[in-house]
Amino acid sequence: MSVLKGLKPERVFYYFEEICGIPHGSGNISQISDYLVNFAKEKKLFFIQDELKNVIIVKPATPGYEEEPPVMIQGHMDMVAVKKPDCPIDMEKEGLNLKIKGDYIYAEGTSLGGDDGIAVAYALAILEAEDLSHPKLEIVITVEEEVGMDGARGIDLSSLTGKRMLNLDTDDEGIFLTSCAGGAGVHCYLPMSVSMKKGMACRISVEGLIGGHSGMEIIKERGNANSIMGRVLSWLVASMPVYLKSMEGGLADNAIPRQAVAVILLDPENELAFRETLLKIEEDIKGELATKDPDFQITAVIMGEEETICTDAESTAQAAACLLALPNGIQAMSADVPGLVETSLNLGIIKYDGENQELNLAFSVRSCVESAKQTLIAKIGAIMELAGGCFSVSGDYPGWAYRVDSPLRDKIVRLYEEMYGEKPKLEAIHAGLECGILASKIEDLDCISFGPNMENIHTTEEILSISSTARVWEFLVKFLAMKG
Repeated sequence: MSVLKGLKPERVFYYFEEICGIPHGSGNISQISDYLVNFAKEKKLFFIQDELKNVIIVKPATPGYEEEPPVMIQGHMDMVAVKKPDCPIDMEKEGLNLKIKGDYIYAEGTSLGGDDGIAVAYALAILEAEDLSHPKLEIVITVEEEVGMDGARGIDLSSLTGKRMLNLDTDDEGIFLTSCAGGAGVHCYLPMSVSMKKGMACRISVEGLIGGHSGMEIIKERGNANSIMGRVLSWLVASMPVYLKSMEGGLADNAIPRQAVAVILLDPENELAFRETLLKIEEDIKGELATKDPDFQITAVIMGEEETICTDAESTAQAAACLLALPNGIQAMSADVPGLVETSLNLGIIKYDGENQELNLAFSVRSCVESAKQTLIAKIGAIMELAGGCFSVSGDYPGWAYRVDSPLRDKIVRLYEEMYGEKPKLEAIHAGLECGILASKIEDLDCISFGPNMENIHTTEEILSISSTARVWEFLVKFLAMKG
């Protein structure tokens, strides 16, 4: 039974619900990509599906618009698929459980994927419509945007003719983005020495954090569960021998992790000191995060004595020191744009791989200054090498530079003033968008990014505004109908 039936614009929400019914987390996009291809076939529209599963769909101009410049509409089909620990949904195989509360749509127990499912829904509704006026449309839906923008980097746009692009990957209505930071993923590997150990097994959980998108929410300086876990371990190893059995935190390098869990072994005689140390750490961090993350807590469960393979005390201490030394969060604010983060990084994933005896870390690094980005990557690498580990860089993408002369931006501003009687906000953001990569593939590409109101993207509290979705649809339709 449809949950969104009756919401306006009807076909936008119809396709959004269709998309939410298809598993489409990053790395699991074949089904959604094939859905887009089948849509194009049914509508008898020209399409391209490449080896990466990117999809391009082209719709001819409507009568009277044949001489108007083509417009590209762009978004991405993958979502950050995260869920609450007690959620039974298998996000690799099952769709989302959509709910409505007031003006908002959310997914029970999971992220919603409004970033960027709503862009795909807008595109499909436009492609389907027979009562809209528009120039030739070139719809570009990329893959793996959330994990390094691999789709945008690999897509071939040589067959397209458009020089104006609407990127629908923004989550604040009335704000039109004109530039963004570049970024990269940094993956770190620290070898660990292991041996058979006997002791008291303790499960430590850092939890209750809000998390969020590491580009949009990093400025709020919320707690990072992975960094906090490193801090916890460093305090413990300073007080007693600690042996690491397992550790895991975070789900994506660009999502601020909300929870991290570690299982350690201790000498039973250190149980009291262990509990006292955790209480002290929790008290300190609660004071630091009282406003930013009021529900933060550290929980500990004594699991009993066991004998198992663990890291030795020296390796555990080395890992704790490495985690403590590695930077996280805002590194610099822009001197030119008030309130804009210039450079940051997010420790999105930690995982101790017992089979390979290795601690794995994944960072998302961002900066609107290329040299600052590269310096921060080098800093991470230097710390890892000093600790005896190594690192690699993936998904390095350029920033999207502000265009001084932008006829597209001027047209957007003119329409917004006509519709709402005020000027829109034109901003730069710290989060990464695909505009910079795509602009490097098409000479003189004129881009702007916008979208409806969403909150808490990349988290299980993600919500999409129904009324805002409708207003952005109206704006998009009127823009496409404008001549000149």
